[in-house]
Amino acid sequence: MVFKRRDRQPIWKRMLRALWPKGGWGRAARYVQHRLHRLPDPPERIARGIFAGVFTTFTPFYGLHFVIAGLLALVLRGNVLAALLATFFGNPLTYLPIGMVSLQTGYWLLGVDRDPETHHGLARAFSQAGHDLWENIAALFTRAEADWTGLSIFYQEVFYPYLVGGILPGIITALVCYYLSVPLIRAYQNRRRGILKAKFAALKAKKKQADGGSAAD
Repeated sequence: MVFKRRDRQPIWKRMLRALWPKGGWGRAARYVQHRLHRLPDPPERIARGIFAGVFTTFTPFYGLHFVIAGLLALVLRGNVLAALLATFFGNPLTYLPIGMVSLQTGYWLLGVDRDPETHHGLARAFSQAGHDLWENIAALFTRAEADWTGLSIFYQEVFYPYLVGGILPGIITALVCYYLSVPLIRAYQNRRRGILKAKFAALKAKKKQADGGSAAD
């Protein structure tokens, strides 16, 4: 095929790229910031989209963040593309602290006593839950017997506390991002509008000067 990569990357390299993109997460963050600033909507609408995307990263619905952020942006009348871009607030560098804060808050709100050391197995718990879910779904089409015990324990000890606990820190973080984004986006749009206006004025003056020279000839 014409557009197929000639140097096909091994799986470990592609996994590494997912955890650490080319140029680092700092460069990826600057790219997202640049795209957000260039969106044509009013600053408040873009910021509402950012609110939706950032808040969504505090939910335990991994794999559905794009969908949830887009739907929430529609409900809040925010920019959907801004919401999708803002979900990059959740990345391999931030998911662990987000999960720890959400779980600890959930345990506190639910009055559950848990050892903070169990948070370090968060990724493993979600991975195991995904594996169990897949096996139980496959069991519906085979002779294997479905066992929902592990998923039940996961829901009670991890998923539900995460879901409840992520609401408060999610709202607080999303509000901070909202109020920081509005003036920054407005300033960027005003500066860009001024640059475009100056360029248009320069082109208009140049055209006028050219027309004047042609008339004199």
